Amino acid sequence: MLQFHKKYFLLTLIIFISEVLIALYMHDKFIRPYFGDVLVVILIYCFLKSFLNLPVYPTALGVLIFSFFVEWTQHLNLITILGLQDSEIAKALLGNSFAWMDIGCYTSGILIIILVEKVFLKKQKL
Repeated sequence: MLQFHKKYFLLTLIIFISEVLIALYMHDKFIRPYFGDVLVVILIYCFLKSFLNLPVYPTALGVLIFSFFVEWTQHLNLITILGLQDSEIAKALLGNSFAWMDIGCYTSGILIIILVEKVFLKKQKL
């Protein structure tokens, strides 16, 4: 089950750096709010696949469920309940407002993962 995958790890680093750059320098109305949310599920997926030899579909579904859970905690205003509303790190990690569009972005990111895995990595067990 434990196995280091260089390609996924490299993708994790590239996407993480992209996410940081988006968070720091993009203040638009498309890339930061939408593309960043698509990328975040791909980031989590690649991070998991960097160290764990897991099948594509269950891993993708697990990441999607996790992202939905985080979005649901935003709906519950968990960050305020925990007293972390003034923490920039907490706001960056947990978010601070629920949006249905985020659910769509997460789903799109997972669909991209499945498409890429199916088309380009046919040899791997899905």
